[in-house]
Amino acid sequence: MKSLFLSIVLSLLCTSTLWAQNQDGSKQRKLLRTAQWVLQEVQNSPDHKIPNKLISQAKAIIIFPTMVKAGFFVGARYGKGFASVRSEETGEWGLPAFLYTAGGSFGFQFGAEAVDLILLVMTQRGLEGLLNEKFTLGGDIAVAVGPVGRHAEASADVFMQGEIYSYSRSKGIFGGVSVKGTIITSDVDANQAYYGKPLTAEAILLANQVGTIPESGKQFIKIFNHLAPYKNKPSAE
Repeated sequence: MKSLFLSIVLSLLCTSTLWAQNQDGSKQRKLLRTAQWVLQEVQNSPDHKIPNKLISQAKAIIIFPTMVKAGFFVGARYGKGFASVRSEETGEWGLPAFLYTAGGSFGFQFGAEAVDLILLVMTQRGLEGLLNEKFTLGGDIAVAVGPVGRHAEASADVFMQGEIYSYSRSKGIFGGVSVKGTIITSDVDANQAYYGKPLTAEAILLANQVGTIPESGKQFIKIFNHLAPYKNKPSAE
């Protein structure tokens, strides 16, 4: 009887410890660091980088680092990520709102077990879709494979007419992917763990209801402003 009681107590302690670890924001901080590395790798690859003109005019960026295959011979993927919106006044990136995606048959390369996904939101309608609790790429919002490489910069003006452009990195290979049908949902639990409040994407991205900004959030803004700067930032008066 004592051993059974001890087992129950130990089980509850382990569960409590795991819950606390999930609520301290450490997973979200790790996700942000991984996403920063992914974007840096993409932009440091001349033949596969996202055109500067395109990324500099994006209204929002969404990154899902390390999306994993949901099952063998199944195209469905699962992943956690975040979105950041660019300020209309300063051109700087804002704090991240965490998201997750599950399901959808993605057009990734056969055999890829994990994929890094980057989405650029180019229009106001695309941004409004992002602020919903849940939205579908290619359904609610048009999405297309984005241009990459040295010669894509010259044709970036043509591509800037789209709503959302997708990019992927799988096993060191960069390129565009088809993500039509992907459902992206606001991850309120992750926002709670990181900010200490059950905030929606809209509350973070537009309403500025975060309150005290985590130190890692400040670092995130600084790094992303460096990796994806706003080219038409207004000069100081």
